[in-house]
Amino acid sequence: MQVDLEIDTSGLQCPIPVLRLKQGLNQLLGGQCLRVIATDPSTVKDFANFSAQTGHRLLSSSQEDGRFLYVFEKKAG
Repeated sequence: MQVDLEIDTSGLQCPIPVLRLKQGLNQLLGGQCLRVIATDPSTVKDFANFSAQTGHRLLSSSQEDGRFLYVFEKKAG
């Protein structure tokens, strides 16, 4: 999977990771992908809700070494 932009929000607590996610997606074109690295466990729920509310697709969500890794695809249009 090609990632066009990566944002590391490690050490940041809600709501900052969601704000950084939104800022990152604003830099992309429709169909491009953004990877977000987070350490705040609340991002699991927050990012799923963000995806449902905005239409940006959450392509993957995983946990590795105490970090949460997400890949979003920006919706077209």
